[in-house]
Amino acid sequence: MRALTFIFITLFLVSCDPKDLQRVLDNVSTSGVLTNADISAGLKQALDKGVEQSVRTLSADNGYYASVYKILLPNEARNVVDKLKFIPGFENLEEEAVKKINKAAEDAATKASPIFLNAIKGMTFSDVTSILMGDKNAATQYLHNKTYDALYGEFKPVMVNSLNKFGALDYYSQAVNKYNSIPFVTKVNPDLADYVCQKALVGLFSLIEKKELGIRTDLSQRTTDLLKKVFAKQD
Repeated sequence: MRALTFIFITLFLVSCDPKDLQRVLDNVSTSGVLTNADISAGLKQALDKGVEQSVRTLSADNGYYASVYKILLPNEARNVVDKLKFIPGFENLEEEAVKKINKAAEDAATKASPIFLNAIKGMTFSDVTSILMGDKNAATQYLHNKTYDALYGEFKPVMVNSLNKFGALDYYSQAVNKYNSIPFVTKVNPDLADYVCQKALVGLFSLIEKKELGIRTDLSQRTTDLLKKVFAKQD
């Protein structure tokens, strides 16, 4: 019986059209077998979706300013605001400065996608299984740990340009320098770019993490066959 079955299968494979045979082989190779390549592609797809959503959300008008990721002035700026709010020209210092730095962050976020996506493309096969089966934010943490310094190095000049574009650096520096000229006060660093850059990146990574969690825990967010296949393994 086994011999007859073997002969039948052999005759079928020999006689069928090569294109049909390739389709059969493709179906066999992709049906239920989860490879490292699948896992890697699925994780990259999940991160792609998280990046796309975070950039689109935060780069929109008031994306930072009207969200939970609104960037406030540094803590040390509180003394600056309190001292200067009674001086003509600085009555609305805090609100104006906050609007400007958030507008700058929204502007800079539009430039972030290729930086993040290049980092995602650089993922290798070596850690993909541990990431998939790891914590609910494992992919985001991997991306953060592997790329944050490089992202910061590329993102900060964009942020500086955006802050300059909206006059935030000059506005803040003018206020801080005015404050620093007051006798006996503790001097404040007028450099705002580092602080805003860090806060802006926190917002971006936070939204990527939120999207990853959604894909891991909510079946309806697995919107492609690849995501369904890959993340079913960690369920």
